[in-house]
Amino acid sequence: MKLEDIRPQIDQVDDQLAALIRKRFELVEQVAAIKKEQNLPVADSSREREIINRLSKDDNDEMRGYMKIFFHTLFDLSRSHQLRAIHTDSKTAEVMKAALKETPQMFPKDAVVACQGAEGANSTQASEKFFSHPSIMYFNTFEGVFSAVDKGMCQYGILPIENNLHGSVTEIYDLMRQYRFYIAKSLKLKINHVLLAKPGTKLSDIKKIYSHEQALAQCGNFLKTLKATVEPCENTAMAAKHVAASTEKGVAAISSAYCADLYNLEIVKEGIQNSDNNYTKFICISKKPEIYPGSNKISIMVILSHRPGALYHFMSKFAAYDVNLTKIESRPIPDSDFDFSFFFDFEISVYDDALASLFAQLEDSTKQFAFLGCYTEQ
Repeated sequence: MKLEDIRPQIDQVDDQLAALIRKRFELVEQVAAIKKEQNLPVADSSREREIINRLSKDDNDEMRGYMKIFFHTLFDLSRSHQLRAIHTDSKTAEVMKAALKETPQMFPKDAVVACQGAEGANSTQASEKFFSHPSIMYFNTFEGVFSAVDKGMCQYGILPIENNLHGSVTEIYDLMRQYRFYIAKSLKLKINHVLLAKPGTKLSDIKKIYSHEQALAQCGNFLKTLKATVEPCENTAMAAKHVAASTEKGVAAISSAYCADLYNLEIVKEGIQNSDNNYTKFICISKKPEIYPGSNKISIMVILSHRPGALYHFMSKFAAYDVNLTKIESRPIPDSDFDFSFFFDFEISVYDDALASLFAQLEDSTKQFAFLGCYTEQ
């Protein structure tokens, strides 16, 4: 038998499958109406297991595996279809509607902003890209930034959340679980690292280098060429500030060229990062939700039930709505037995009609759900 002889038979089977799936979904709508009327749960794991066992009892192990995957996918889509009919209300959707009404049409040009570190930090440059005329208050820690926004000391906080070469800033994700806040906007800032030292210092003189741990990692290849120790510190700008004030000889900082003039230091070496394609994503957070026109990126945090397949079933809802997940991050929950918080970024327009239904399903399938913001990324 030839390939061209088999394909028409596969097409015929596919046509039959498509017709049967349409029929199944018509029946699912009737089931949804009964469950809504009788206030019954959508999921019925025992019935799903019974169906799979009945349909695959005569198959070998390999085929049983295929049948299990196929029908679990079908059940996920069926549940999503039921939930669309049953759950039309969403707390998150209501929060978003209210925020859209209350948020001005334009992102502000002036604001009091909280940043971690010192003048000249990458957060300073990010603030100046978010706002034309920011009034910046500096705090020693990232938690200080969250706290300043939470207490109303600052209208916004600027925080680095991810580097494209060295991943997420895990401390930020841990703090995101502790504080109530919303992301109003985000941007990607190109990072160029230079080696700074006091005027007259040569590369061969340098014995110790200060910088933030991510900056040190991003310049790892260059550091391997030196016979110098490294000393992590809170921030690249604070590293430059420390070197400027230090009485030690042979000390330097990995920082930005902006800090050279700011702290009266000289650039000993430029372009020392491992890659020129080095970007850090910054978020601008606010105490109340702000959603500006054109927002199409959403961030959420969830805690799922500690059972097999929980994450898979949660993620399948995005696929059912043809929504693109752009990031998944997990962080362990302190004092728990291997429980995790999951952070998701996904792309969907704030004006999409399916948004309320999607949120209703996401809220319904989690132990804990937190909406972190709907925003644009520049």
